[in-house]
Amino acid sequence: MSTPTAIDPSRCPLCGQPNRCAMEVQRETGVAQPPCWCTGVTFDATLLARVPAEAQQRACICQVCATAARNV
Repeated sequence: MSTPTAIDPSRCPLCGQPNRCAMEVQRETGVAQPPCWCTGVTFDATLLARVPAEAQQRACICQVCATAARNV
């Protein structure tokens, strides 16, 4: 039996760096945040498919990974 990997919603599931998600910052601090940068970006299905199943809908892709995917 495998042990589930803990998902850190404040880290990008692709590179592990802080994702700086405004929604996560607000959840952690209780301080209202402006809209997150990701609300104005369209994520390509190929990029989203790279997110491990256990992190889907639980951790945000960071802006660096999202930008790199658009430039490929």
